[in-house]
Amino acid sequence: MDRAPVGGNGTGRRRGHATKGLLALALGAVLLGATACGGSAGASTNKDHQDGKNGSASGGSGSPASQASVSISPRNGATGVDTSGALRVAAAKGKLTKVTVTGPGGTPVDGAISADGSSWTPSGTLRTHTHYTVQATAADSNGRTTAQQSSFTTLTPSAVNYGVFNVNAGSTYGVGMEISIHFNKPVDGKDMGAVHKGITVTASNGVDVEGHWFGNKRIDFRPEQYWAPGTKVTLHLRLDGVQTAPGVYGQQYKDVAFTIGRSQTSVADNKAKTLKIYRDGKLYRTYPASLGDAQHTTYNGKMVIEEKSLTVDMDSRTVNLGNAYHIKDVPHGMRLSDSGTFAHGNYWRPVSVFGHENTSHGCVGLHDVKGGGDPNTPAAWFYNHSLIGDVVEVINSPDKVIQPDNGINGWNMSWTAWKTN
Repeated sequence: MDRAPVGGNGTGRRRGHATKGLLALALGAVLLGATACGGSAGASTNKDHQDGKNGSASGGSGSPASQASVSISPRNGATGVDTSGALRVAAAKGKLTKVTVTGPGGTPVDGAISADGSSWTPSGTLRTHTHYTVQATAADSNGRTTAQQSSFTTLTPSAVNYGVFNVNAGSTYGVGMEISIHFNKPVDGKDMGAVHKGITVTASNGVDVEGHWFGNKRIDFRPEQYWAPGTKVTLHLRLDGVQTAPGVYGQQYKDVAFTIGRSQTSVADNKAKTLKIYRDGKLYRTYPASLGDAQHTTYNGKMVIEEKSLTVDMDSRTVNLGNAYHIKDVPHGMRLSDSGTFAHGNYWRPVSVFGHENTSHGCVGLHDVKGGGDPNTPAAWFYNHSLIGDVVEVINSPDKVIQPDNGINGWNMSWTAWKTN
């Protein structure tokens, strides 16, 4: 800065004072700008809606603050938060107008503001070991708004429970396919409802699909009637964060989509000793069969093929029949019950037996050859043209109807009974 010479005409002094004044103004502007741009993280804000033309929020030092307040639970920065019941947003002296809760990557959490605008709660369960951010806005009776933001992290469980299910993504199943989920740990009675809610099954044709508990480790799903051919079905698992017992949580969060194939159902008539195969409700083929003998009758009822094996090692000791038989290479085996009922090929009986005598130990037997190498035998044809999920119904047997949880045979329950839990 130039300095005026001592004893000068004062011009330099006036220039110096003017320069200092400009510096003071500039410094004031900088300080004012710093104040205008400043803020604190996580703080609430009040905005007075004054611009009725464009709805934008504006305010100034003369604008009264909103009377509304927002509270978020859990507190900002909380960790180890429970996945159910802990998250809640509330408003006082006003109503909530918007609440947004997001997880990783901005994934939204579904929820709803109460009818009176006083609270918001999530519609489902939060996921475990996940960081969430909450943003909430409320308005008072004059339309003035206040906002609050918070974030927290949910708990990491010390014990988890997994459900093993019987469908594979991209596969095609028969019209009688039931979705069965077996948990590796028991589900506590008071948690069954939440676990049930965390599993849904949707169908492309909109048919209602309901679940039924068999004990505390298994839940199955099916529609009221057999699936329509071509239906696209999706199993939705939303079990991550769902408590299955005190301190035990589900972990699965995935979708499994599959397709229902052509319609094929079969009827094994114990009296007529035949197997009739129907396609789209019309008789397609009939084969002579041999069902359970008088001492080892075959269950009545609708049975769903739950697995297929080209050869099966059948040992009577595994079904509590002592040493009655042990055939290591039974061809074309298709399991119909967990207790050992199969539809399978039989090469150790003469062809004349089928259609005339019931000689099995409770299975549905069809003529076959040793090794199962002839594709023209009834057993080979039936095996090659059957899907897991096809139904084989046994009629006119002196035995009882098979239990619905003995295999995936829930079709033997009425729809009303199925929906009771």
